[in-house]
Amino acid sequence: MIKRTLYFGNPSYLSLNNRQLIVRLPEVEKNDTLTESFRQQSAASIPIEDIGVLILDNRQITLTHALLSALLDNNTAVITSDETHLPNGLFLPLAGNSVQTEKFKHQIEASVPLKKQLWQQTVAAKINNQAAILQNQNLPHQNMIHWAQSVKSGDADNHEARASAHYWETLSSVFYKNQPGKTFRRHRNGEPPNNLLNYGYAILRAIIARALVSSGLLPTLGIFHRNKYNAYCLADDIMEPYRPVVDKLVIQYVQSDAPVSELDLSAKKHLLSITTLDVLIENERSPLLIAISRTTASLARCFEGTQRKISYPSVA
Repeated sequence: MIKRTLYFGNPSYLSLNNRQLIVRLPEVEKNDTLTESFRQQSAASIPIEDIGVLILDNRQITLTHALLSALLDNNTAVITSDETHLPNGLFLPLAGNSVQTEKFKHQIEASVPLKKQLWQQTVAAKINNQAAILQNQNLPHQNMIHWAQSVKSGDADNHEARASAHYWETLSSVFYKNQPGKTFRRHRNGEPPNNLLNYGYAILRAIIARALVSSGLLPTLGIFHRNKYNAYCLADDIMEPYRPVVDKLVIQYVQSDAPVSELDLSAKKHLLSITTLDVLIENERSPLLIAISRTTASLARCFEGTQRKISYPSVA
């Protein structure tokens, strides 16, 4: 079953009743002229088991501890946003898998050669998906395919960086179609559409972290990323081949001539559709949310030694 992504951008009261998320609006609850019956009818309810991601994007949202606990028991990724409306926090359950200790042991004891092979597969999958994005836009992509095929163990020749530079420079003609000659620079604090990319990647990162926990893995211990200040190194590793899915959504939004200078509700709605987008994984079309779970489950098997390759998607 495809889990739902819920976004709350207005003041709301969120609570739990009979394994349902109950949504009430402050303007209704505080209006003494309304009957209790009307208040009850105006409340919306969503089954907890249907929720995969819940995004809180308003400082006037109140939720109960019982609801938060139920969401975590359901392995729901609960994302909070800062004053700029960008995700800045993520709640995940402490125990997401019945044999978590055993899976932790395999992950922690993974050898350096294994990690290098897994990173090689990750980089090659990412570059191939970036090449597919360029091909879909009828842009030069042959170099990307060559670099993907040339990635060595641990990406010793740093093909990821070379491909990334070419990829973003080539997409300049898409992002700046009315400004010929201008070059796009991918940077967190760069000019639009970097803001859209930042938001999409943040949501993707949370979804990946959720799936890793569900597969019994520690999101903190990466196969390549090792920043001691980063609590989600493994999520940052595994999301790399999935980033082009976000890029695809941003390209679609830019080409719709919608304004990109601000991350408005329309842009967020478009980017949050990522969970239901189809990708091709293991020769099957699958919604991204399910594909990610297949990827993280395959990674756990790689750590266990029962599988040699991570199952990564192709951009559909």
